[in-house]
Amino acid sequence: MKKAIFFALAAAVLSSCGTKSGAGNADAAPCDSACADTAEIATVYFIRDITPENIVKIYEALGRKAEGKVAVKVSTGESKKSNFLDPELIKPLVQGINGTIVECNTAYAGNRNTTEAHRKAAEEHGFTAIAPVDIMDAEGDTILPLEGGKHLKYDIVGKSYPDYDFTVVLSHFKGHAMGGFGGALKNISIGIGSSAGKTYIHSAGKTANVDSIWQNTAEQKDFIEAMAEAAKAVIDHAGDNILYINVANKLSVDCDCDGDPEAPKMGDIGILASLDPVALDQACVDMVFNSEDPGKADLIERINSRMGTHILDYGAQLGIGSQKYKLVELK
Repeated sequence: MKKAIFFALAAAVLSSCGTKSGAGNADAAPCDSACADTAEIATVYFIRDITPENIVKIYEALGRKAEGKVAVKVSTGESKKSNFLDPELIKPLVQGINGTIVECNTAYAGNRNTTEAHRKAAEEHGFTAIAPVDIMDAEGDTILPLEGGKHLKYDIVGKSYPDYDFTVVLSHFKGHAMGGFGGALKNISIGIGSSAGKTYIHSAGKTANVDSIWQNTAEQKDFIEAMAEAAKAVIDHAGDNILYINVANKLSVDCDCDGDPEAPKMGDIGILASLDPVALDQACVDMVFNSEDPGKADLIERINSRMGTHILDYGAQLGIGSQKYKLVELK
């Protein structure tokens, strides 16, 4: 499902407080007395035009420098039909921060469920041409501790992930068949999870045995909450050495893990970035819901029918981010 979206913002610098966007209601209210406690308001930057230069610009606007050994978490895409981020689009940023593209193997049969197949897919899709690619669970996995989870006891991630000093979470924002939508939170939960970790999340803590994933899938609400809990483990591990950029383009209802996704019925929104992953995903969802593009209907249905926005509510409850944000448009 693919088409065009133009989200009208009023000024070069626009401030708004995001509100919860469940069930087709995502009204954004201007910051006023209700937003007086600025400590609870995250900043989300926005650029309409999706270009390599603007990805670098929005990264620089965040004011947090990626240093040391830098992991750039992207989806390498299930097939050439998948709507993964164009390597040429992200190349200047990835090379400018001397980043390594990182991924983990999938937990379903396909083009990326083994390290050999995944490396081949990354090469065929153009990622190895712009940077080193690390399949982080090629040599197994490791545990990240988790505090405050009611479904997960810990997070299971690719073995090499703790070797990195900094994480740039570079996500393609779009729909998702199971999660409703995929953005920053999904990219650091399911995305950084090893094959076993993905199974552990999908089962909401019942099993990490990949062979039994589809016999142990959790209730939808529990699965959504398990994703937020896994994201918390990554966020707690990274501390201040992490940032988040979402590219909202090719807005299919299907994610990059789908080898034959539906074409988008909405067009591109732009690039958004924040140091707060909840606020960032909230802003992207709000832009979809508030769009005047009639093509948004299918994506909204996908988000609502999968309880997609619950990850934002539960993420805020876990303390990993805020649903209130100030949107700053960059020119």
